[in-house]
Amino acid sequence: MCVVDAADKEAAVAHFLREYPQAGQAECDHPALVGCADVAWSQIPGCPAGVPVLFQCLLDQAAGPEALRVLGNVLMDSVFHASVAMPTALPFLIRLAADPDIAVRSGLVDLLVVAADLSQPVDADNERMVLLLGNDGDHPEREQCKAAFADHASVLRMLLDDETLRLISAEDRACLLNAVAPH
Repeated sequence: MCVVDAADKEAAVAHFLREYPQAGQAECDHPALVGCADVAWSQIPGCPAGVPVLFQCLLDQAAGPEALRVLGNVLMDSVFHASVAMPTALPFLIRLAADPDIAVRSGLVDLLVVAADLSQPVDADNERMVLLLGNDGDHPEREQCKAAFADHASVLRMLLDDETLRLISAEDRACLLNAVAPH
């Protein structure tokens, strides 16, 4: 299975910063990102210190799409596993996705759907799913993501009620609603 390691993530952020040298230069006062710069991102295993710059660049028309791609890779360890940084990132992702003025909003919603789907418990009796996704006990980030979704349920429901997001599928909508449902 393809796994994105910490060195690859650091290299991707460094490459992004070379491609977008203006990234992170301006002060960021967007309400969705309050507290983002205060997180000790580099203390989270496998997480680059440049994550706040990626979040800031999501607000930039030119850099936003590439920032979203790099941030998505940073927040995933593989196609089947969210990184341990995902629960910390979710509040910022949810609040940004709720802002209709964010150019990469639909991509943020897609990333939220992936996080919601991967935060669901794995049936320990289903050997194939355990082999693919691992046991819940080995992935505490799943429960932490569920908690982050629950903590921001009102923002997520407001996002799902937004008429400007007509393109979100019924399946994705159900996945996000399930993420905030108590289990």
